[in-house]
Amino acid sequence: MPVFLFLFIILPIAEMVVLIKVGGLIGVLNTIGLVLLTAVIGAWLLRQQGLATLLRANQRLNSGELPAKEVAEGLILAVGGALLLTPGFITDAVGFACLLPGSRHWLAAKALKRMTVAGQSRSFYFGAGGGAGPFGQGPFEGHGPFGPQRPFDRDANGDIIEGEYQDQTESDRARLERARERGEGDEKK
Repeated sequence: MPVFLFLFIILPIAEMVVLIKVGGLIGVLNTIGLVLLTAVIGAWLLRQQGLATLLRANQRLNSGELPAKEVAEGLILAVGGALLLTPGFITDAVGFACLLPGSRHWLAAKALKRMTVAGQSRSFYFGAGGGAGPFGQGPFEGHGPFGPQRPFDRDANGDIIEGEYQDQTESDRARLERARERGEGDEKK
């Protein structure tokens, strides 16, 4: 309840007080111009930082990693963008803090400590961040996925098993092409 009290009652009153004080110092039109300027600069910064975060998340996904930090940064960017579009100097200050890389990285690190990012890849669960997995316990019984013991790297005797594999599953496109070739061959006979 105190968060909602702050967001919907105290913050708008504080924004009005600051806008009135600034309007008294620099004039009404200059104040409106400054609010619009911060919105334009914020939109440009949001676009630039959002694209950079999206590219980093894409690279991590392509390398088979979980983009937990990038997801947290994306949420912080969305909140910062919304705050910059809200008229007022207090929300603009917090919005710019969400958009600037240094403070955004710090906020994302703090957020990742408090949240669990989980996913599933065919047969095993993986997670990042703090907290337990979706089934009440972390997947590695107290060890992180990159901790000292990684159970997927060892056999029952504790020996590391190394090897290579080749994916033998056939793609849908290859199956369709093979089926077409068989179908065309049957029509000619």
